[in-house]
Amino acid sequence: MTSHRVWQTAASSVLLVLGLSACSADPAPSSAAPSPAVCVPRDGSALAPASGILSGVNLDWEQETLQEYGKALGHRPAVVVSFASFPLSSDAAANVEAAFEQVRSEGGILLLTLEPRAGLSAVTSQVTDDLATTADRYNRAGVPVIVRFAHEMNGSWYEWGQQPAAYKKAFRQVAESIHRIAPGSATMWAPNYGGGYPFAGGRHQVEPQTQDFLHLDTNQDGKITGDDDPYAPYYPGDEAVDWVGMSLYHWGNSYPWGANVVPEEGKFLQQLTGTYNGDGGDDRGVPDFYAEYGEDRGKPVAVPETAALSIPGRPGAEELAIKQAWWQQLFDPSIPEEYPQLKMVNWFEWNKNEVEVDAVVDWRSAGTSGIAQAFTADLPDWFLFAEQPPSCRPAP
Repeated sequence: MTSHRVWQTAASSVLLVLGLSACSADPAPSSAAPSPAVCVPRDGSALAPASGILSGVNLDWEQETLQEYGKALGHRPAVVVSFASFPLSSDAAANVEAAFEQVRSEGGILLLTLEPRAGLSAVTSQVTDDLATTADRYNRAGVPVIVRFAHEMNGSWYEWGQQPAAYKKAFRQVAESIHRIAPGSATMWAPNYGGGYPFAGGRHQVEPQTQDFLHLDTNQDGKITGDDDPYAPYYPGDEAVDWVGMSLYHWGNSYPWGANVVPEEGKFLQQLTGTYNGDGGDDRGVPDFYAEYGEDRGKPVAVPETAALSIPGRPGAEELAIKQAWWQQLFDPSIPEEYPQLKMVNWFEWNKNEVEVDAVVDWRSAGTSGIAQAFTADLPDWFLFAEQPPSCRPAP
């Protein structure tokens, strides 16, 4: 059946055409403005727009509210990212609730990034059912949720990294609960860009000759190198995955990273499609992520984290030149026609210390009024914000 989904914004409710299977109308808590009835799509990938790209933000919640960021940028993001340890501790649950309340007030989708810091074995059916129950409550209050579980799992820097068997099992458990209990939500599988794989030297690098090592040795030459597939061993399967995504940053143009340099022309799309061959090395052995997981599998593609490195006080190119060169690649006018599966791009809006470069990096696009004005001025009309939600494609 075909119905309508109500998209709640701070100013008004906008009807979005979606393929839907059921409709609920739970009342909002009395402390908030009443939400309209929220209809539940059969397929969480229906949260992807039929055309255009959802523009989002990874916000440093301790430094800035969603309302403050929207005012600085002049737009309310269509997607808002919140990170949380998983299973949710009491503090993590409180922080997620606070993020939900801000998104409900300002409008948009909550992209909930779950970090299983206690290890993948802690991801049980009970904790995933609890998560899905919370997501369903958010949906019924007018906030769509996309769950990005254990991101950058192909890296060696997180506790869940380079453990393909346990990772896929845990992801499928999360997906089973989400799809059964919170069908208005969706899942996202999101590795790190494969250039530099297998990211040797990290604390959680796979141990030689273990079962995981054998899984990751995709060419079966007894080694794990850049010749092995950095994505496929970690893919949980089409039934479990609604969205696919990739963390993709400009850290500089060559190793060692951390120089204030303008990104090479075309770098963003080349890395997304496995065709990069530049100052950072020849990465043409990296699979075409966009084609394999977006086009071939029919999944909406996201860049859930992106930004361009600028280190204040370090010599090199100016902050605006670096960031503008990167965001203009994200705004490449060829994207809507040539890369129609790209449906979401989220800027990493943090000013934080990065151990990889031993410095505080200002990643922000709205950290100063001058940078924010330049970013806003360059935005194409097909980048979508909460105040201009898109028409969405029907679910199958």
